[in-house]
This record gives sequence, structure tokens and C-alpha cells, in this order.
Amino acid sequence: MHRPSSTEAEVADEVAAVRPALADRFAAERPGARAAVLSRLWRAFAHEPLPWIAGREPAGDGLVLRLGDGRRLAGPAADPYRTDAYAPVVQLDEVAYDDPERLMTDLAVAHSTGFAAELGHSVASLALSRAGQPRAAGGAAPEVHPDEWPATDWGWERRVVDGHPYHPGCRSRPGFSVAEQLAYGPEHGPVVELGLVPVPVAECLVTGAWPRELRDGPAVLVPVHPWQAAHVLKRPCEEGLAAHPLMSLRTLAVPGGPHVKTALSARLTSSVRDISVASVGASADVSRFGQELAARLDGLLHVTGTLGAVAAGSPDLAAVLRESPRAYAAPGEHVVPVAALAGTGLSGAPGWQAAFARLALGVGLRLLELGVALEAHGQNLLVVLSPTGEPLRLVYRDLADIRVSPARLARHAVAVPPLPPRMLTDDPVALRRKLFGSLVGGALAATAGSGAALAKALEEAVRELPRTPDVLALSEEPLPVKSLTLMRTSPGIAGDLWTELPNPLHAG
Repeated sequence: MHRPSSTEAEVADEVAAVRPALADRFAAERPGARAAVLSRLWRAFAHEPLPWIAGREPAGDGLVLRLGDGRRLAGPAADPYRTDAYAPVVQLDEVAYDDPERLMTDLAVAHSTGFAAELGHSVASLALSRAGQPRAAGGAAPEVHPDEWPATDWGWERRVVDGHPYHPGCRSRPGFSVAEQLAYGPEHGPVVELGLVPVPVAECLVTGAWPRELRDGPAVLVPVHPWQAAHVLKRPCEEGLAAHPLMSLRTLAVPGGPHVKTALSARLTSSVRDISVASVGASADVSRFGQELAARLDGLLHVTGTLGAVAAGSPDLAAVLRESPRAYAAPGEHVVPVAALAGTGLSGAPGWQAAFARLALGVGLRLLELGVALEAHGQNLLVVLSPTGEPLRLVYRDLADIRVSPARLARHAVAVPPLPPRMLTDDPVALRRKLFGSLVGGALAATAGSGAALAKALEEAVRELPRTPDVLALSEEPLPVKSLTLMRTSPGIAGDLWTELPNPLHAG
């Protein structure tokens, strides 16, 4: 059934050359990585409005998709909130496929060629990411007792090995060689030496308090990721700042210091994410605004402050310095990215998932009522845990993609700061999509791991919420989430595309 894809074979050759000690483990992890990516892809086929799928029909315990050209694609029933590798094989007419790259290639639908290559990169990179982890081949990472939990920011982020829980491109890193993935991927535990590029202050936009140690007389020292220096700036940069990479790859933690968000003009998962000059100009206002609103939530939410930001004439040479989320933890407490919660074992403890849902939904909906929709996915949202694991409060980082309603702010006598126009909307659909899609369809769903577990946690949490229009929409309407595969196969359409999933509260 499986012939190694060209992408996997190429990466296997690189692994053998660059890190021969990982070659056998990489080979052992490849089947599990294929199943993980194929399961994410099958979820997309089952639930996204892909134009080449003409219909969907249940078939016993499975699902059959009728394609526009008459072919049939069959696989297991697709719980949209499930996170394990539940679809190791799907069948296109009479042919079984266990390789998502080969399946997408043979489907030969619009824009499938480029996306198939991304799927191949995702499989190969996921196998590489898993290869160095302490677990059995293809198995889940072992749960770690609270006494052994990481003590650093980067220790927690290193534990998020599999990337996005629902995106088929969960580990796609095109443009990164095996050596570069090992050198810069947080799951591999490297220390990255950031370059410091001096730029005359007169040629920079600087906001906030840019630190003295990152200045050199009349020049600002801009931290640069070494991948960016080699592939985009194409210039050598003197090493000057040792840091540990976090989940986003381009943001790194300086021990005892800030988090540094660097410009990294590579496509990771869905898009190329830069640091625009406009975002640098607005960074101080956005940061202050977020912290002021968080202060209204009785200590249940903290927003990491932006310390300083710089753009040296282009998104390719820019950086942002932010507080570490650990600034909001008391001694003995842990600050954990929500994406890392699945590896703690906490979600299986009686009542824990409901307690976390009550905290996260309560904070998110109160802030939405005030006028701010967070993009509260598992990377941006962190939870402060007690020494024994109880969820106490939340920390949010990176306000770049929030949405703000001037009308809602006005109802609460909150002045609208000078925010980028793309952040502003009074459309309740857009506001709810932003929060519900990221928090419920992303952070809470992935932590729960299945629709049934998510429904149970939501039922207990929603029962205690005031019946606002937003809560009614969450309770009664389908759940909006991004159409991640449709977005990757619609190159002519800018911005987010959305679909609706069955409301988990109505699963019965």
C-alpha cells in the first residue's frame, strides 16, 4: 500500500547524512506521522466546504465522500474534535492510501500539487520531531508528574511536538533543511544564537523602551533569526543573543530576560507571518489597551506587555520584545501553554476539564462583552496552574490578531485606542468567529481530545454563564472554525475562510 513519497525519501537521506543516529528512529516514526497527518486531512475532507466534494454519506461506522468527478473516497467517521490518529488508511475507489501526500497527488483536484508537497513536508518534519522524543515509536509522549514539570518557558514549549492539532500542515516547514530544523525547532531543544544587526536609529521605527543593551551608540541592535539572516537578508550576522525557541519558531525566550519575536519570512503551517511596520507603530498602544482591559477581569487574565518594538524599514528586519508569561506566576505555580496541556494528564482528572473550560470561557466571554475577541488558540493562551495542577488564571500573549468592537467598547465607556483598522469590527459574526473558533474549536477541543469530552466540559461551563447573546450563539449555533485546508488550496483568496462544525453541546 505505501511507497515512500519523494519528500519522505529526501528527508530520510538528509537525516542519514546530518544526524545518522536518528535515522532508524526517523524511519520508525514515519508510519505514525503519516497517520497523524492523514487523520487531520480526513477531518478536513469530512467537514470543510471543499468545492470538489459533491456530497457526504454515512456508511455503517464510516463515511463516504462523493467527489465531483464521480469517484468515491471512504474512511472512518470523523469526529471533528478528535485529536488522535484515527484514520491511518482511507480508500479512493478501490485503492487504499496511508500516505496523505500520495492521496492528495492522486486526487488531482485544483491546487492539489503544491498542497500535496506541503503534506509530505508535514509528515517528514513530524517524524523528525518525534524521532528525538522519549517515547515508543509512533506512540504518545509520556505524561509527566507535576513534580517533574518543566521549570522554564522553553521547557514547556519543547513538549508540543506534533504542532497544530487539526491542521494537516501541522509540521510543514518548507525551506528548512533537516539541519535547520534540528538547529531551530523547539522540540529538538536547541539554543539559538540570534544575530544583532546595527541600524542607525534615524532609519528605524522604534516604539516602547528599547533596552540599552540592544543599542550601540547611535544604532539600534535588531535581533535577527539566523534562518532569516541566511535566506532572506542574505548577510552574515554576528551572534549576540542566546535564546531558546518557542512554539512559533520565530519567538525565542532569553534566559532571565524577555521573549524576542523575530522576523522569520518562512511559511509555517498556513502562512508567512511577518512583523509589519504598522504593527510596530501600534504595538505600544495595543499592549497598553490589552493590559488595561485585562485589569477589569478580577485578576483572572493577564496580558504580557510589549516592552519595545523596532522595524528597520521593512518587515524583513524587525523585532518585538515581550514580557515572559512567567512574570505572572507566583512561586510554585506553573505557566503552561494550552497546547502543552494534553501531555500533562490533567484533562483526564475528574472535573479538571470543566474547571478549565469555566475559567477560559468566563474570561473570553467577559472580554468579548467588553469589546475584544481574543485569538485564544493553544499557542497564544497560557494557563497558570497551582502546584498541584488546578487552573487558576490565564495569560495571553501576542495581541496582533485580536478583533476589537468600537460599539461594544463605547457601551462600557472605554475609549478606542489608535488601533490598526484591520483589528476593528462591530460584526458579531466576525467577533464570535475569532473567539469561538480559536478558544472552543481550538484550545478547549484539543485539550479535551474528543467531541464527547469537549461536550461534557462545555455543558458544565455554559450552565453557569449569563445568557448573553454571545453565550446563546455559543450554545445554539454551529461552531465556526477556520477552513484550514480550503485556505491552503485557495491561493487566490486572501484572509481567513470559515466553516461550521456540529455544536458539541448538541452531540447527543
